[in-house]
Amino acid sequence: MKIKNILRTWLPLAVVITAFSVLVYAAVQQALRQGLNDPQVQMAEDAAYTLNNGATVDSIAFGNKVEMSRSLAPFLVVYDSSGKPVASSGVLKGQLPTVPDGVLDNAKQNGENRVTWQPDGDVRIATVIVPYQDGYVLAGRNMREVEKRELQTEVFAGATWGLTLLASLVVIAFGEIVLADKKKQQY
Repeated sequence: MKIKNILRTWLPLAVVITAFSVLVYAAVQQALRQGLNDPQVQMAEDAAYTLNNGATVDSIAFGNKVEMSRSLAPFLVVYDSSGKPVASSGVLKGQLPTVPDGVLDNAKQNGENRVTWQPDGDVRIATVIVPYQDGYVLAGRNMREVEKRELQTEVFAGATWGLTLLASLVVIAFGEIVLADKKKQQY
């Protein structure tokens, strides 16, 4: 009977604890992931605006080449209207990167496309693609550090969830035992 009473009291609390744990984790994870796009949004929009206003692809500052598989530096890639890379400050193993089919079309249809791109093995890139009159501008950045923070958040949220469930169960069980003892003493 004690176990039934403990579970009857604890299960609704466990549901609330679980819901709040998931909410906190999801909010932090999404803030980290969405914030990762901020520089790329600015870079892609500015480059597309510049190109639409008469600048040439060569006039956009591409600077040093960024090896996107290891560097955390943001980079730009300009694609022509057929989806071929024309110029880039980012390279993958020394080559101009190409995106999967449909990514550029989606940007053209929607005015922008934000996508997590995995061009190679464990390389994941947060990209923002913006169309311009003669093609597309992609701005990207390696996700490695943000993914480490997401994992830390997951571990912290999971540990806190588990410990809170356990603590609440112990408190409720202890209360139930104390209550049962008081009832015995009354009779």
